[in-house]
Amino acid sequence: MTKQLISIVTPCFNEDGNLEELHRQVSVVMEKLSDCNYEHIFIDNASTDLSPEILDRLAASDPRVKVIFNLRNFGHIRSPYYAMLQARGEAVVVLAADLQEPPDLIPTFVERWRAGSKVVVGVKESSAESWIMFALRSAYYRLLDRIANVKLIRNFTGFGLYDREFVEAARSLDDPYPYIRGLISELGFPVSTVEYRQPLRQRGVSKNNLYALYDIAML
Repeated sequence: MTKQLISIVTPCFNEDGNLEELHRQVSVVMEKLSDCNYEHIFIDNASTDLSPEILDRLAASDPRVKVIFNLRNFGHIRSPYYAMLQARGEAVVVLAADLQEPPDLIPTFVERWRAGSKVVVGVKESSAESWIMFALRSAYYRLLDRIANVKLIRNFTGFGLYDREFVEAARSLDDPYPYIRGLISELGFPVSTVEYRQPLRQRGVSKNNLYALYDIAML
């Protein structure tokens, strides 16, 4: 029996404190999925810290790791989308580098996918961050939902699994600035949601500044 190939896509920018630990956690989780093969694609958005050196080292030591180095920072919308289009897997998991999206959920995503869901998304039902910050982020997602012309999934950041059929449908749109969270609703694929509690960021700082959040809202 041929094993299914799962592609894991991790966009990163200045995450040198998290990359090795994320790689370790993904390796441990994927070992449990013994009926799957996987590739782990990191796409680096022109980091200025030690991320490029660490990614080179990971790729040299693990043949399942592949790295795309962007010549400049293409932003947090286009970069992960481009990496998805390079993935070879029958399903693509998008997983951030900051360790605030638990790799432990990947087996649950795969189980839901195998049961027939073309898109499986992680939804933050709570967070270990301060209640004020979580309330502000929740209000932000409510605002997005009100101004968008499609129904968006609240407290969803892009973390999830996407079937090859979804990836190819997104590719066919040839959108120069694709907003994956909006495309999920626009393309109309059935969605399965998995709730999780977001852990605190242990290393580094969030790249979702005011401008980034405004950019997402306008998209």
